[in-house]
Amino acid sequence: MCSLRLVINRTLCRVSSPVLRMTVKNGSVLPARDSGSQAGNNRNALRWDLSPDEIKTMTDSLITRIKKVYDKVGSLNIENVSTDNTLKVLATAKLDYVSSRHVLDFPQYVCPSKEVRSASTEADKKLAEFDVEISMREDVFQRVKALKNKIQDKLEPEEKRFLDRLVTLGRRNGLHLSKDIQEEIKTTSKLISELCIEFNRNLNEDNTFVTFSERELGGLAESYLSGLDKTADGRYKVTLEYPHYYPLMKRCHNPETRRKMERAFHSRCKEVNTAILEKLIQLRAKVAGLLGYSNHANYVLEMNMAKSASNVSDFLDEFHGTLKPVGNKERKYILALKKRDCMMKGFDFDGHINAWDLPYYMNQVEQVKFAVDKDKLIEYFPLHVVTEGLFGIYQDLLGLTFTEVKPAHVWHEHVRLYSVHDTGTGEEIGQFYLDLHPREGKYGHAACFGLQTGCKGPDGKRRLPVAAMVANFTKPRAGWPSLLQHHEVETYFHEFGHVMHELCSKTTFSEFSGTLVETDFVEVPSQMLENWVWEKEPLRRMSGHYRDGSPIPENLLDKLIASRVANTGLMNLRQVVLSKVDQSLHTSTCADTAEVFAKHCEDILGVSATPGTNMPASFSHLAGGYDGQYYSYLWSEVYSMDIFFSRFKREGVMNSKVGKEYRRVILEAGGSVDGMDMLKTFLGRAPCQDAFFQCKGLMKSQEKHTTLT
Repeated sequence: MCSLRLVINRTLCRVSSPVLRMTVKNGSVLPARDSGSQAGNNRNALRWDLSPDEIKTMTDSLITRIKKVYDKVGSLNIENVSTDNTLKVLATAKLDYVSSRHVLDFPQYVCPSKEVRSASTEADKKLAEFDVEISMREDVFQRVKALKNKIQDKLEPEEKRFLDRLVTLGRRNGLHLSKDIQEEIKTTSKLISELCIEFNRNLNEDNTFVTFSERELGGLAESYLSGLDKTADGRYKVTLEYPHYYPLMKRCHNPETRRKMERAFHSRCKEVNTAILEKLIQLRAKVAGLLGYSNHANYVLEMNMAKSASNVSDFLDEFHGTLKPVGNKERKYILALKKRDCMMKGFDFDGHINAWDLPYYMNQVEQVKFAVDKDKLIEYFPLHVVTEGLFGIYQDLLGLTFTEVKPAHVWHEHVRLYSVHDTGTGEEIGQFYLDLHPREGKYGHAACFGLQTGCKGPDGKRRLPVAAMVANFTKPRAGWPSLLQHHEVETYFHEFGHVMHELCSKTTFSEFSGTLVETDFVEVPSQMLENWVWEKEPLRRMSGHYRDGSPIPENLLDKLIASRVANTGLMNLRQVVLSKVDQSLHTSTCADTAEVFAKHCEDILGVSATPGTNMPASFSHLAGGYDGQYYSYLWSEVYSMDIFFSRFKREGVMNSKVGKEYRRVILEAGGSVDGMDMLKTFLGRAPCQDAFFQCKGLMKSQEKHTTLT
């Protein structure tokens, strides 16, 4: 899925506190006010026009308000704790917190104003510190433990799950340990939060570009060149944003140009973020040790489906063993392709596959083996057509209706807001924002941000969930609409799958709303929905030539679908590399991150990392909630393929009956049910790996490798 697109995916920040995560609301412009009433408001009251001073004031107000609730619970006579004065009070405070917070910390990723972004980042730091303070409230923990002992057998299943979670998180925060150790954990956890925020801010604010002459950009289409700015002396400015970087790496004939770009891309924030990441590794190991865990990976994995670092290691080793012979054959083919290509174009052949060669020749493999004309194909995926098709597919499958909200209160003029209704009942079930084009200071990847949770409020009514999809697709320009590469269409479907998970959720507690499932299950729904961009009927619905709307020619469509197995060994080995790097870093007490990455690239992928670079310094997952858990992309893809091929492929990829069952069993449940239990319910059996290996062309009976002639 991510493979050479690296860190394209989601920011689903998880906090270990008993009381965290956030939320948002509708689309009208509201007068300035404190956000204290949001928890009792069922509509979208999110504001995106806050000044830096307002963000600061509202942050302080939110912290004060939530602290008072915790003080009240913590002061209860331990003999008098009850569901009403403890469990429900904490649940209401949690909802208030998440309903008020995102309007303060989300602008750092999307706001056009640098001053507002900075204020939002500072708010995030302050709130992250408060998260740690709240998570370390031993007085509240003792009341929660007493309540569990008192009424555990009298609770509804989700109430019991919530109470158990509060007790588990308290222990995982060390509240059963001595005061000295608790204080050390608190201090270190605050520093970890601050460093994570700094790591990602550095990446978001990076504006590096490289300049090239037209000759140095040989092989790139006119549509690409026309979208680049120029320097005073007429050279093209190529940024490190996805719409610039990836097309160049895949299409540019000049190896020196690709080398310069690859080196710049994997040197982003290298000095400062390498220091931050290596400090994070030490601090995480320290906290894990204080809590009695052998390493940080075992600490975070305890709450996942995988449970332990050894299970993850076994999983990755099995994958590596299956993929290794396939990857070896693909490397030999690519090396032969490079040799022939260098001879034809007059470049020196060095006998190696370099990091800057890999995306280019993997793209060549698709053209040579499958004859996929990427220049022609992109013309059939204008963004507005893809969006219309994507909307139609999701609406038909899940029984939903999308309507644009006009006028809408948004953070940038290019952002759109949509309301989502249940087609059968007419009930509004949520809203989502689309922010699809790059701009200075904006989050640089593609992600879904949950902004408001779809849980019940204290009045028993469901709150309106709101989410934002943030991406960086090419901007439209004179004579050219925004045209998507097919892998960008796949990314679109993936991220929008997260949006639907957020909006369809129907849980009692915000703790379990939307994507708040096990980290190694969170990608399952979105990865499953990627499959629609490889099926004929959906592809026809989401495509049409940008000039006249004509359909993709049948032979090009067939070639595209057949190319799904292209480079499958190397692409998945790349995921194994990133997963192994993550595990290596987080089963250690300290590490040279560049050295660890280089070792795994060489050992697993068979391609050397470029000297002088350090990819982990821009690997935002390691500071964004996936530390020790990047394996979850491969892990969850196994389950997502089983869901698709066992139910949708068999019963119809546009079968709304299956789609609505999927919505009910998987999406509506959020994290209120274990991921494995949801899978067993939907599949009617325990999941297996067969569908994944069949889809990737890795079953022994299906292993075919073309010889280069």
